[in-house]
Amino acid sequence: MTVRTDPHLALVRPVQPLTPEGCQECLLLGSPWVHLRLCLTCGHVGCCDSSPNRHARRHAAADGHPIAASLEPGEDWRWCFVHEAFV
Repeated sequence: MTVRTDPHLALVRPVQPLTPEGCQECLLLGSPWVHLRLCLTCGHVGCCDSSPNRHARRHAAADGHPIAASLEPGEDWRWCFVHEAFV
């Protein structure tokens, strides 16, 4: 995995998951998800691109919060949706 510096890292804040039990939108919809992603700007929890609704990507685009981290146990990485790269 190649990690790069990214100007969007300036948007990263200390956050706590708003819905640690699952994807915020999927919980409301009663929809399944595959993996969870944590917005590192506001704490939104969304589902990954392998999930039917791709809420993490939708949140990044709609709210301008491009950096998300995996919320899966044992995973420690961050992704920039704008640059489509690990950061």
